Amino acid sequence: MRRPLVVANWKMNGSKSANAGLVADFLASWQGVHQAEVAMCAPYIYLPQLADSLAESNVGVGAQDISVHEQGAYTGEISGAMLAEFDCRYAIIGHSERREYHAETDQLVAEKFVAAQKAGLAPILCVGETLAQRDSGEALLVIGEQLKAVVDHVGRDSMSSAVIAYEPVWAIGTGRTASPEQAQEVHHFIREQLGELGGAVRILYGGSVKPGNAEELFSQADIDGALVGGASLVAEDFLAICRAAE
Repeated sequence: MRRPLVVANWKMNGSKSANAGLVADFLASWQGVHQAEVAMCAPYIYLPQLADSLAESNVGVGAQDISVHEQGAYTGEISGAMLAEFDCRYAIIGHSERREYHAETDQLVAEKFVAAQKAGLAPILCVGETLAQRDSGEALLVIGEQLKAVVDHVGRDSMSSAVIAYEPVWAIGTGRTASPEQAQEVHHFIREQLGELGGAVRILYGGSVKPGNAEELFSQADIDGALVGGASLVAEDFLAICRAAE
């Protein structure tokens, strides 16, 4: 059985006081042993605070990005070894916002995947199509190419310790959500592309996941949890999504 996983992606949000309140409110209701695993991915500057806040909890820490470089003259970059020092378990790789706003290519995403694993972090590899690509019937082709770029670079076996997140670009922060059937179709397709490993890899859905749609999404056979954006900034909403994954 694949253990459900729900990951908060705070994106470029937060403050020291807001973070403390959010984590405290969530942990107050998320105690003990749970079927679902939970992690929170904060902006780099807040990772020390997050690591301290979650140190005695059952919630993991993750980064929203990672450098392909281990060290050196790379101003503004953060290496996997640095992230590991702050107890990071995960690093989000190839989020659509990184691909769009920072021109990250499939090749660069593959190199970041390697950097994360080399540092002992589990990559959360994001794949997904734009609205134009879906409307033109190219969704599975685009996602297949994004996945293939990483598999060709690292080998299929390396995917066994990774997480994949399907995020339809047209549903991120728009309030629109892929129907459970649309999401399941893509998740099943991704699993098929992984061959024999497919049954063991956790595949998350991301794209305006909310308390109101989480349970129906998680009821699909190939959806193992969620990568949650806006709703992860509200403790009550994020808690409801995590409970739906149980």
